[in-house]
Amino acid sequence: MSWPGATLLRLAGQHPIEAFRTPFESAYSTAMPIRQLSETMINQIAAGEVIERPASVVKELVENALDAGASRVEIVTAGGGLNMIRVTDDGSGIPEPELALAIARHCTSKLSENIHDIRSLGFRGEALPSIGSVSRLSIRSRTASGDAAAEIGIEGGRVSAIKPAAANRGTTVEVRDLFFATPARLKFMKGERAESSATSDVIKRIAIAFPAVRFTLAGSDRSTLELPATEASADGSLRRVAQVMGAEFPANSIAIDASRDGVHLTGHVSIPSFTRANALQQYAYVNGRPVRDKLIAGAIRGAFADVLPRDRHAVTVLFLTLDPATVDVNVHPAKADVRFRDPGLVRGLIVGAIREALANAGIRAATSGAAGMMAAFRPGSYADASPANGHRSYDAAYRASGFAGFDRSPQRPLDMGFDGFRENDQAAFDAGPLASADARAGTAEPAETLLGTALGAARAQVHENYIVSQTRDSLVIVDQHAAHERLVYEALKNALHSRAVPSQMLLLPEIVDLPEEDAERLALHSETLARFGLGIERFGPGAVAVRETPSMLGETNVQQLVRDLADEIADNDTVETLKERLDKIAATMACHGSVRSGRLLKPEEMNALLRQMEATPGSGTCNHGRPTYIELKLADIERLFGRR
Repeated sequence: MSWPGATLLRLAGQHPIEAFRTPFESAYSTAMPIRQLSETMINQIAAGEVIERPASVVKELVENALDAGASRVEIVTAGGGLNMIRVTDDGSGIPEPELALAIARHCTSKLSENIHDIRSLGFRGEALPSIGSVSRLSIRSRTASGDAAAEIGIEGGRVSAIKPAAANRGTTVEVRDLFFATPARLKFMKGERAESSATSDVIKRIAIAFPAVRFTLAGSDRSTLELPATEASADGSLRRVAQVMGAEFPANSIAIDASRDGVHLTGHVSIPSFTRANALQQYAYVNGRPVRDKLIAGAIRGAFADVLPRDRHAVTVLFLTLDPATVDVNVHPAKADVRFRDPGLVRGLIVGAIREALANAGIRAATSGAAGMMAAFRPGSYADASPANGHRSYDAAYRASGFAGFDRSPQRPLDMGFDGFRENDQAAFDAGPLASADARAGTAEPAETLLGTALGAARAQVHENYIVSQTRDSLVIVDQHAAHERLVYEALKNALHSRAVPSQMLLLPEIVDLPEEDAERLALHSETLARFGLGIERFGPGAVAVRETPSMLGETNVQQLVRDLADEIADNDTVETLKERLDKIAATMACHGSVRSGRLLKPEEMNALLRQMEATPGSGTCNHGRPTYIELKLADIERLFGRR
C-alpha cells in the first residue's frame, strides 16, 4: 500500500486495514462465547431506556407515589437532580418484608395476570432497580400499621441490608450521584437550569391529571413550585390547569366533552385567537397517564388547521378515557407512547369534538388582544418604545401579548371573477350590499337591540378598514377584510363539502406503483376519495390507476398526492390530506374574494357584516389565523382615564 500514513502504521506494527476495523467487527473477530450478563449490567442496560435524565427519575418516583395513594408529594433536588433527588409521599408505604423485592427487577404490586388490564401509572417493575444500578439509592418507608420504618439502600447495583429507621407513614426515596456508575451518560447531561426546567415540566404534566394531590418542588436555586390540592371535580380540575398553565387560560378556553364507541374525551382547548409559538402547552392524557402521542398531536393540528397560522399552536388539555384493553401502554419502557386499537376512531373523535366545540362556542376574542392594546395605550408604551430609548417597539409588545405571527402582508388586488368583489365595484362608496350579507343587510334594527349583541352596533369606519362598534359594556374594533375573508371561506367550505367535489377526467390514467398494503388501503377508501373528486381503482398487484382528479387542484402531481394519501391512511386511517388541499384552495379564493381593505362601507353593510360574524363558527380569526376583532371592556377603558 502506498497511500499516506500506511508506512507509519506498518512501523507501528499495525496493518493499515486493521486501523479501520470497527469495534463491532473486532468483537466478533475474537469469537467471544455467549454468556449470561450480570444482574447489575442488565439493570444498567434497562436504565439506558428508563432513566434518560434526572427528570426521568422524578417521573418514575412520583408515579410510584401516586400509585401508592399519596395525597401529598414533595420533591427536592440539588444540582439539577444530578447531585440529589428526594421524593417524599404520604402513601400506603412498603412493608419491611417487601423492601428487597421493591428493588428487584420485574417485581411489582400493580399488575395482575392480565397485561391488557393496566390501571396504574407504573407496572413494569424496572424503575427502582434501574435507578439503583446507576446511582446511590435509599428507600425509607413505613406503612399505616407499621410500628416503625425500615430502610434499604443500593449503590451502583450493590444492595445493602435492611435496617430500622425513623419516618412518618409513607415513603421517602433519595437518589444521590445519579449516573456515577455510568460516567459516560453524564457527558450528555445539560446544565443545571435546563435539567431543573425539565423536572418542573414533568411535575406540571403529572399534576394536571391529579388535582386532588398537593405537589411541591424545591431546587438548590431556592426556587419552589407549589401546586395546592383542589377538589376532584370539573371545577377543581380547571383550577389545577390554571395553576400550571396560567390564570388566563380558563378565560380563553372552550370545554370539550364528547364520546364515541366507548371512548370518552374531556378537557379544554384554547380559542383560535389564543395561541403559543410551540406545542409545549399541549397536554394529553390516556386513562390518567401523561402521554406524548403523535396521533393525538396530529389530531389537534388537524382540528385547528384552518383557524391558526402555520407557525402557531393551540393550548390544550385533553383527557381520553377508554377500556385499557383497547390501548397498549407497553410500547416503550418510559411509557410515554401509546398505541390505540382503533386509531381512526380516536383521531376522528378528537378532530370532530374540537371542531364542534369551536363552532358552538360563538364568537370570542382572546383577552390577550385587549391586554396588548391596553399596554399600547399606557404612557411610555408606544411613543417612547423606540430602540433609541431602550424600549421594545409596540410591535414587539403586541407580539408578546400572544399575537405573534399575525403580521399583515399587503394584499395584491386580483380580479377573481366574483360578483361584487371586483376592485372597481369595491372602490365605489355606493356599492350594493355585501354578497355574503344575511337578510338583515337592508333593515335598520333598533340601536338598543344591536347593543345587546356580541359585536354590537357599528358606529364608524376608520382608516377605511376598521369598523368600530359598541356593545352595552365594551368597544369592538373589527378588521373588515379579515372578517369577511373568514365568512367567504366558510361559505365556500360549506358548498364544497355539501356535495361531491367536481372532478376532471384524465386523458390517460395515471398509474401509481405502491406497496401492496398501501394500494389495498387506498382501494378501501376509494368511495370517500371519489366524493372529493379523486377517482382511483386497483390496477393489478401493487398499483392503482387514477382516472379523475379534483377540478379545483388544476394540474397537480398525481403521483405525490396518491403517495401522501397512502402514508396518511397508514398512519391515521384518514384521507384528510386531500380535504386539506381543497380547503387551502378555498382559503385562497376567499382571501381574494372578500371585501378589500380601503373599501368604504355603509352603516347597514357594517352591521350586516357584524351579524354574520356572530352567526359564523370560527369568525374570531381569519383563514390565516389573524384575529378579526379586538374587544375592549368599558371597565378597562375607564381605568385608562383614571375613572377606576
